[in-house]
Amino acid sequence: MLDRKLLRKEPQRVTEAAIAKNEIINIDQWLKADSARRALMLEIEELRKIRNQLSKAVSLKKRNGENADDEMTRSRETGVKLSSLEKSISKIDANLSEMEKNFPNIPDSDVPLGGEENNIVLRSWGKIPEFSFRTKPHWELMENVFLPEAAGRIAGSNFILFRGWAARLQRTLISWMLDYHSEVGMEEIWAPFVAKTESMIATAQLPKMDDDMYRIHRDNLYLIPTGEVPITNLYRDQLLEEADLPVRLCGYTPCFRREAGSYGKDNRGLNRVHQFEKVEMVRLEHPDKSDEAHEELLNHATDMLELLNIPYRVLLLASGDLSFAAARCYDIEIWSAGQEKWLEVSSISNFRDFQARRGNMRYRPAGGGKPLFIHTLNGSGLALPRLIISLVENGQQSDGSIRLPSVLAERMGTEVLR
Repeated sequence: MLDRKLLRKEPQRVTEAAIAKNEIINIDQWLKADSARRALMLEIEELRKIRNQLSKAVSLKKRNGENADDEMTRSRETGVKLSSLEKSISKIDANLSEMEKNFPNIPDSDVPLGGEENNIVLRSWGKIPEFSFRTKPHWELMENVFLPEAAGRIAGSNFILFRGWAARLQRTLISWMLDYHSEVGMEEIWAPFVAKTESMIATAQLPKMDDDMYRIHRDNLYLIPTGEVPITNLYRDQLLEEADLPVRLCGYTPCFRREAGSYGKDNRGLNRVHQFEKVEMVRLEHPDKSDEAHEELLNHATDMLELLNIPYRVLLLASGDLSFAAARCYDIEIWSAGQEKWLEVSSISNFRDFQARRGNMRYRPAGGGKPLFIHTLNGSGLALPRLIISLVENGQQSDGSIRLPSVLAERMGTEVLR
């Protein structure tokens, strides 16, 4: 959520940011409602002053044994009018709040304008593997351990069912990633896999992504689309001390997405599924330190890929490719040898104070003064389906077996999966 002072003073900047993100907003409607609210507030303040004056006059007259009927009548009439205006302003406040939920965050100044074609490749690592045989995609290499048809009978299309070494590989990766994050100073969180509407609003999944989420209507709960939702909401409506910052968290969650609007995109195999596993990284930061934290989160994710010996590249996303809530985002893409293309495995985002305003997450400055909003950041560390794609396709051997990187071979108890 954007600061109302910003909406008031720089409406053109807000409009330009929305255009850059391909969002449609009506800032003029908000300005009109805000102006009406401020006019009402002046009237309310004047009526409150009059009511206080009348109250003092009634008290004085009664003390002096004088008749105060006229002042009491005027006080009641003022109260009735005041109550009516307060109800009106409550309606305006609700209307303003609903409009504000649809205003996207403003991209940072260094974010390039345009769509994904304007994303900037900042750096890359690793050597694209070369093979002396025809490489296969993961759905061929995993035909006995990845069973989409069986998953379809159970839950429908685009769900995952692993068995054998694939199931064990997924479990091993989750455990290894959580251990890695703990070793670099993050606190592990085990959070609910469902969330209330208020939680979805705080992290800005609602109202923007409503069509892309699974909802349990009977209980008015959502299946979480990402671990960012429950982990960040741990601090919704909380006031921290400045000494408490930064807060470094990580956690495993399944993620549920309807993938509405993704029809026509490549969804074969594990490329695009409705439920996937992920380890999430979340940071709550002092505003002066969030840029540094953004780089640290990026390095955590890329360090893991280097340990897994997976070639990757880091992109700075252009404005049209940014999420609704992000001010700045790095995408990490990894190489898929069987499909010969780059696949996104993590998005590392800095939301500045956008989510904190929506979720009322603040800190009290050490030197005193009024509470300020924190900065929130998060990123996948890492998402499993495409990570498994890359491990399997890049590690394939001519006989169809899969050679594992040493960090996984040690945990799996084998160097080769057959």
